[in-house]
Order: sequence, then structure tokens, then C-alpha cells
Amino acid sequence: MKRQLCPRLEALFGRLLLEISSLIIWVTPELFLYRVAKVLGVLLFLILGRQRRIAINNLEQAYTGKISSKQCYKIAQGCFINMAQSGAELLGWLKRKHRVVEKVNFENLEILKKALAQKNGVILVSAHLGNFPLIPVRLGFEAIKTAVIMRPIREARLIQIFKEIPRQLDIELIPTVPRSACVLAALRSLRNNRCLLLLLDQNFGTGGVFADFFGRKAATATGPVVLAQRSNAVIIPCFIIRKPDNTHTIFFEPEFKITQFSSEQETIVKNIQALTELIENYIRRYPQQWTWIHRRWKVQPRYLAQQ
Repeated sequence: MKRQLCPRLEALFGRLLLEISSLIIWVTPELFLYRVAKVLGVLLFLILGRQRRIAINNLEQAYTGKISSKQCYKIAQGCFINMAQSGAELLGWLKRKHRVVEKVNFENLEILKKALAQKNGVILVSAHLGNFPLIPVRLGFEAIKTAVIMRPIREARLIQIFKEIPRQLDIELIPTVPRSACVLAALRSLRNNRCLLLLLDQNFGTGGVFADFFGRKAATATGPVVLAQRSNAVIIPCFIIRKPDNTHTIFFEPEFKITQFSSEQETIVKNIQALTELIENYIRRYPQQWTWIHRRWKVQPRYLAQQ
């Protein structure tokens, strides 16, 4: 009973804090927005004990013996602050949309435009790094149509945020379930030459493949490779990074070309591994901007789970 009650209380505090945060952010001058968000991030770090423990444990496992406990604590707290600042930006910029264009820049946007010129759609492989929801939002201001595959959202306030912006910027939201409908919708978006944003850094249960991620096996979706093979879409790795002055840069990496191996399964596994390594490299460079609260290594291969 106690184990069930604690997560519920934490969820209740989280919802209450989100509502209070929304009110505070909407009445706070932008000059003080980031200071307020930083305080909220620290409060979340202190209140949400379960998520805090998951983040610190993930860091200890990922960096085994390479960083101190103090550094793990600092990175975990930075993760919460980044999430609070990202949320504040999304909420605050609902009424100040011009700020998205002013504060989010591109590097190598020509790579994306060249890929779109092929008219087969583009698969943007990214991660829960930085203020990642701003990627399709900023592209929308460049008249680049996007689609985002995302898990169902429970919180009413978040549903409002993630429905209001897409309607204005022609961002298609594709739910992950049912999976067959998700795949068909994704292929349709690519046929319409949209940019399909896939976040490849979450636990994928038993439906994907296992890739090495920070030296540990992690269940990973195969979507980027499978969809590219079925649609001839171009794969472009893409990441958004927060700068010290709280501007953002969206980086487009060179086109990821699928390497063919002796079997279809080997082709999928090895290419997903290569994409996962690219994601890991970005996280290592900006560890405080990744969502360490996610249980990325929850599912393990059977031979490891039995040990």
C-alpha cells in the first residue's frame, strides 16, 4: 500500500506544481523567467524523490566509477533544471511565439533542405535532449512540415500545450498506439514529404533490438531503419542544444546512410547501434540536458536478466 501511495503523492505534487508553474510563468516577465524556472527545477528535484533516485542511479550506472557521487548529483539536478526551463519556455512562448524564431537557431539547415528536395520525406533521428519539442516548432516557422511520433499524454495541461502549437504550425502528432496505425501514419507522412521526428533514446520494451548504450544493453526501437527502407526516406540525425545564454541551436548531422549487411536483422541491429552511438556522443557532451529520469535500461536481454 505504501509503495502505491508514494508514486501517487509524487504525481499529485507534480500536477499541482505544473498548474502553479503555468500561472507563475504566464505572469512573470521574461527577464526573470529563467530564474523562476531554475528555482522550480530545484524544487522538483527535491520533491520528486523517485525520479531523483532513478536519475542518480542511471548516472552511476552509465559512468561507472568515472565520475564522483557529487558530480552525479549535480548532473541529475541540472537535468531537472533543464526540464523546468524547457517547460517554462514552451508555456511562456505560447503567448510570445516570435521568441521561438529569435532564440532558436540552425546549424547546417541546408542538409535538411537538400534531403527534402528528394521528395521522399526525411526521418529526423533525435533524443530527449535539450528542449527537444522546439525542433518541430522552429521548423514550422520555416514552413517545413513535420510529424512527431509520441506516447499518449495524460496531463490535461500538457495535452493543451501539445495540441495548440501543432495546429498553428502544421505539425502532425502520431500516437504510438496502436502500433500498426502508427506505422501507417508515419509512412503516409513521409510520402507527403514531411520530416518525421523519431526520438530513439527511450526503452522500447520487447519490440525492438538491443543496442549498447553507455556500455549497457538498451531495448531500442527499429523505426528509423525500417521506415527508411520501406519509404526511401533520408535519415538525418538532429539535436537541439541549450547554450549558456539560453538560446538554442538545432544541429543537423550529415545524412545517415544505411549500411547493408548479410541479413535483414543484422542490417537493422548494426545501423540502430550506429545511430545509438551518435546519440550517446551528444549526451556525453551535454549530460545535464538529457532526461536521466527515464528508465532507459529497464528491459534487459533474457540471458542478462537471468544472471
